[in-house]
Amino acid sequence: MLSTSTSAPGRRVGRLLAATAAAVALTATGAGAAHAAPAAAAGAAHQKELIGYFTQWGIYSGFFEKKLVTSGEINHLTELDYAFSDIAADGTCSSGDPWADYQRPFAADEAVDGQGESYDATALHGNFNQLRELKAANPHLKIVMSIGGWSWSKNFSQLALTAEGRQKFVASCVDQYIKGDIPGLPAGAAAGIFDGISVDWEYPGAPGNDNPYGPQDTPDFTALMQEFRSQLDAAAGTAGDGARRKHYVLTANTSANPTVAANLELRKLARVVDWFNVMTFDYHGSWEPTGPTDHASALFQDPRDPNPANNRFSVAQAVQYYEQQGVKSSQIGIAIPYYAHTWTGVAPGPRGDGLFQAATAGGDTPNYNAVVNAPGKTYWDPFAQAPYKYDAATGTFYSYDDTRSVAVKGAFINAAGLRGTFVWSMDGDTADGQLTAALGTALNGR
Repeated sequence: MLSTSTSAPGRRVGRLLAATAAAVALTATGAGAAHAAPAAAAGAAHQKELIGYFTQWGIYSGFFEKKLVTSGEINHLTELDYAFSDIAADGTCSSGDPWADYQRPFAADEAVDGQGESYDATALHGNFNQLRELKAANPHLKIVMSIGGWSWSKNFSQLALTAEGRQKFVASCVDQYIKGDIPGLPAGAAAGIFDGISVDWEYPGAPGNDNPYGPQDTPDFTALMQEFRSQLDAAAGTAGDGARRKHYVLTANTSANPTVAANLELRKLARVVDWFNVMTFDYHGSWEPTGPTDHASALFQDPRDPNPANNRFSVAQAVQYYEQQGVKSSQIGIAIPYYAHTWTGVAPGPRGDGLFQAATAGGDTPNYNAVVNAPGKTYWDPFAQAPYKYDAATGTFYSYDDTRSVAVKGAFINAAGLRGTFVWSMDGDTADGQLTAALGTALNGR
C-alpha cells in the first residue's frame, strides 16, 4: 500500500519511508494493540515520551487528577502537561482561572492523597496542589506548564517584539512556575511542582484564533525560546563541579501544517528546545462544513482523498517535513487526539461508509469515551491506518483515534525513532484508560 519512491532528497526521507512500512507491517494482520506492541517496544532504544494534557477546566466537569490514578493512566505517562497559563495584557504569565489553579480546596474523595482540605487563603490549593500530590506518589512523572494555547496566544506577538519584553515575560513565567511564587501566596508556595515549560504559541507568523501576527514573529519566536532556555538554565543553578543541578524541560507545541511551520526557524529552535510537540491533529473538521468528510489525524495519506493537494495531510507527512528542515527524529513528538471531529447530513456514498462524502454541516468534538459507544458502524481505512464511524440512520460521520490506531501510531513512533507523543486530553479517555493503556503498551511495553 505504501510507495517507496519520493521526490524529496536525503537519507532522512528514505529512513522515514522504511519506518512507515515497518509500522504498517506490525498490524498488517489487524492484530491490534496487544499483538503489535511488544514488537514495537522491543525495538525502542529508550523510553518514549507519553505526555498527557490535563486541562485546567476539567475539574468543573468532574475530571480530577485523582482519576489519572483510578483509571490506571498514570502508570503509562512520562509527563503531564497542564493547560494553560494565560498571558496578561502587560506581557507576563498569569493565571486564567486562579480558583481552578491554586485556590479551590479539594474534598477527600477528589484528592489524590484522599485527604480533604479546608480553605486557607495562605495555602496552596486547587489543581496545583493536586499536581504536587500526584508527583509525590509518582516520582518518575514530569509535570510541565503549557503556556498559551488556541485561546490565550493573542499577546505573544507583542511581548516577543523586544528583548526587554521577552526577558520580562520569561522571568514572570519562571518566577511563578519554576520558583513557585504564586500571587497572594507565600514565596515558593508552588516550588518543585513544575519541571519545565511548554510554549504553545498558535501561531508565530499566522493568525491562529484571529491573533495579531506578522513576519517579525519568526525571529522573535526563536529569540523567545532562547530566552526561556537561558533563564531556565539559570534557575537550575550549578553544583560545586559546575554541572547543572537540574535540567528543566523546554518544549514547543508547533504546527503540523508545512505552510504554517515554514514560519519557524526550526534548525535554530532545535538547538534550544528538548523536542517539538508537533500538533498532528485537526487536519479536517467542522470548519469544512460541507465536507468532504475526512480523517482528522491520519497516520498516512489515503490516495483516494478527494481534497486538493494543499489540503491533504498526514502524521507521516509532518514528520517528514520536520526532518527535511534539519530536526532530528529524536526531537519530534507527534500528537494524538482523544476526541473526534464529526459531520452531519452525510450520505453513505458508493462504499456505504460515509468516507470522503459531502456533508450538510460540521458537527462537534465529542470525547473518545462518548464516540466509542455512539450509534453507528466502525470502519478501518487501511491506507490512512485510521478508524472512522458512520451512522447511516442519522447521516453522522466521526473521525477519531481508537485503541487500534493509537497502537499503530505507537509502533510508528518507535520505528521512526521519534521522541514520543502527547495526547489531548486525558479526560477524553474511558474510565479505565483504554486509549492510554494501548498507547503506553505500544510505546514502552507497559
